[in-house]
Amino acid sequence: MSDLSDLGDLSNLKEEKIKGALKEEKIKGALKKEKAKGALHKKALYGHDIDLEQFSLRAPDEPYQEDLRQLPPELSKQVLSAGIETQEMGRSGTYFQKNHSVLHCQIHQDGVEILSIDDALAKYDWLKDYMWKMVPVDQDKYTAWAYLHPHHGYFIRALPGVKTTFPVQACMYVEQDNLVQNVHNIIIAEEGSELDVITGCAAHHRIKKGLHVGISEFYVKKGARLTFTMIHNWAEDMDVRPRSAAVVDASGIFISNYISMKPIRSLQMYPATYLQGNDALVRYYNILVATRGSDLDVGSLVSLEAQGSRAEVVSRAISAGGRIWARGRLVGKAKDIKAHLECRGLILEEGGMIEAIPELVGYLPGIDLSHEAAVGKIAQEEINYLMARGLSEAEAVAAIVRGFLTVDISGLPKELQTELNRVVEESEKSLL
Repeated sequence: MSDLSDLGDLSNLKEEKIKGALKEEKIKGALKKEKAKGALHKKALYGHDIDLEQFSLRAPDEPYQEDLRQLPPELSKQVLSAGIETQEMGRSGTYFQKNHSVLHCQIHQDGVEILSIDDALAKYDWLKDYMWKMVPVDQDKYTAWAYLHPHHGYFIRALPGVKTTFPVQACMYVEQDNLVQNVHNIIIAEEGSELDVITGCAAHHRIKKGLHVGISEFYVKKGARLTFTMIHNWAEDMDVRPRSAAVVDASGIFISNYISMKPIRSLQMYPATYLQGNDALVRYYNILVATRGSDLDVGSLVSLEAQGSRAEVVSRAISAGGRIWARGRLVGKAKDIKAHLECRGLILEEGGMIEAIPELVGYLPGIDLSHEAAVGKIAQEEINYLMARGLSEAEAVAAIVRGFLTVDISGLPKELQTELNRVVEESEKSLL
């Protein structure tokens, strides 16, 4: 027969262990907070510096919407141009955030989760180990600001072996003038899963000033595939500072598509992907248009850290009077790795600028890293050729631009390719 005093000792031991864990977590949180406070004036490595104090951290609560079809028609039209379907047809789930409020969050497929990041942290104690793991709180003033003043964000996960029937969609919308929206997103494709995500970002066209800071951390587990398509349709006077990083395990695939074709004041992002498992693969595809008054500083870092890992970074950039910096850095650290960096730019108007900045860093013999960059204009002979076949000059230019922006993305699901083509075609109308 067991001594009851032993049970008491075990109970006390368990209680002490829980107290110790809570104390350790509290200490970690305090240290992160101090790191963030220390980085509040730390400028980003690239892009224009922004005075964070000029933006408001307060926004009124918005009522939850059980049915997105109840949204005003103007709002529905705005977010549709960013790839968000308010009818939720052909979507496996939806997250919709307006200013600082979670407006709608619903899943339509078993084995796929979508929650606000706050609800997810309350539901899963283990999620804190994923939070701020890939993106440090003191990376720069924007990460620090987002840590100290969080405004929700989403958690999306595909369970092991689950394949999304349709893409999951997430929308970040800003309607209040002079507001900063700080969000933190975590996406996990568990082992053997296939997860497709469309994120659409938009703002009310009457906004005179605003800032969006988006922290996103991606985890692609062994043999999983994550396709992430981000479409920006911000207002002309918005500043945007995404901060994201991804880790890909063995035989995992991460495909990241980024589209920014509408007017914006400034955008600066430099996502990083770490290929940590053998035969891991990442593909980045960026489609960028800078209208007059826009500054786009977009880059990516890929660190190939495991044998057989592969990477492809492709950018298509058009300056319609604005300025674009297209950066790319490939770092080869393992045997039998292969990576290619490609940037092509077109300057349509005087006063515009495109600067391509490719970087290759190798640490071992036998690695295969390459890059290709070209910046130019539409050749007159191409326009003449199409006009000789019955097109007007405007139609000829539109056809050439459309062909230039069309990127064949290997492995992209049919639904996402269709959505990608629709958004590009819609954006071309305002460009031309």
